[in-house]
Amino acid sequence: MKKVKALTFLLATTMLTLTACGGGSNNAGGNAANNPPANDASTGTATGNDPAANNAPAGNDASGNNAAATNEDAPAPLDLGGREIHISAWWDGTPKGDTADSKKALDKLHEIEKKYNVKIKYDNIPFDKYMDKFTTAALSGTPMADISILEFKRALAPIKQGLILPLSEYTQGTSDINNEQEHTVKLPQLLGDEYFFGGKGVSTVGMFYNRDLFKKLGLPDPQDLYAGGQWNWDKFLEVAKQATTDTNNDGKPDTWGFSDWAPGAARDFGVTNGALFVNDDLTVGFTDPKMIETLEFINRLYNKENVVKVKKGDKNSWDETSTFKDGDVAMSSNFDWNVGGLPFEVGVVPNPQGPSGDGKFTYANTAQNGWVIPKGVKDPQIVYQIYEELQDVPSTEEYLGQNGLEALFKNQADIDMALQHINNTGRISLEEGVADYPWFSVLDDIIKKNQSVTATVKKYEAPAQAALDKLK
Repeated sequence: MKKVKALTFLLATTMLTLTACGGGSNNAGGNAANNPPANDASTGTATGNDPAANNAPAGNDASGNNAAATNEDAPAPLDLGGREIHISAWWDGTPKGDTADSKKALDKLHEIEKKYNVKIKYDNIPFDKYMDKFTTAALSGTPMADISILEFKRALAPIKQGLILPLSEYTQGTSDINNEQEHTVKLPQLLGDEYFFGGKGVSTVGMFYNRDLFKKLGLPDPQDLYAGGQWNWDKFLEVAKQATTDTNNDGKPDTWGFSDWAPGAARDFGVTNGALFVNDDLTVGFTDPKMIETLEFINRLYNKENVVKVKKGDKNSWDETSTFKDGDVAMSSNFDWNVGGLPFEVGVVPNPQGPSGDGKFTYANTAQNGWVIPKGVKDPQIVYQIYEELQDVPSTEEYLGQNGLEALFKNQADIDMALQHINNTGRISLEEGVADYPWFSVLDDIIKKNQSVTATVKKYEAPAQAALDKLK
């Protein structure tokens, strides 16, 4: 592998595809990259943002040749008379020109500005004010920016209000996104249509494991189990039990099988079992027998098997996503941005498949975001064309995500696992975007209050339906 660069490059390559965080019952506010997101008191739902966002250069996501920009049938460049094209995010997306890739992006920006006689402005709007400003501006008919980034889960209401244009209204037959998608890709549909576009990236969200500890304890490598078709919930629990050891006979484990915040584990294991807290059609998901099966397993994992290390006493605390870093935990369902630079070797494998899952999805994608064009933007076709052309920046990477992956992993097997079996296997998870949806309350009752799964599901079914009805 060629000499690697800083882990921050991983964040830049993954900013549109990461699955990251949600809130907890006792979490402090802040950027999810460094602190847990705040619990939104006004909605009862957890708030958060893409951990990679503050390091991701807006509008410069990939490399190669732009089909839309080079196709002879593409619209000719227009003189826009010095118009300012605004691109908004909750970070500063302006290319700094301080690295080889960033210098190329900055050169491309100046080239496009000259070509169209425009000035491209990157607006940095605080995350806690972002959605209110976006919605208020769009409702008034004067969008806050020509292109804005939105989280999928926060876009539900604006889409219902008709404030976001579908791709079909401004992309053309010659657009890269409607052809090879060399730079600009269609992101997953939401509410039955395509609204989001973004650059190519690599996201590794799965079961990270302490390879040094596995070797020390003589445990079977999860990648071997995965290759042999054995990596399922039962085998995962078996390995977690083997990893939970009391070497000094003081009655307390010295090493543990697993760590994570229980709500995150429930979402990821739910997806591997074919279930969501909110279904794609905006119906209640936790009443699905597959999710009930998942909640029973998570309850068993946290409250009955004694294989989970809970560092601070709250099983539902977001802080437990970092407990794996202590070095005495074998496995954690975690995020690439959260496990870099550790003093032990990290391996990765997809989250284990549930008994009712089909293997298509391996984690809950709760922080998926993408670029949109709001209703009311002048000449959206030209605005979008400019965005696509901004992406035509050759990269120094030999393959997509190389810098970040080689900074994180020491073994080619882990890189191959991330690229071939984990990337693009997230399933969009929307519960945090539905005001008053009681998904976290379900976990509080089951994991912290030791209430039965069936009774808890029944208790919260009506409030969950009411929250969805209000959104619809």
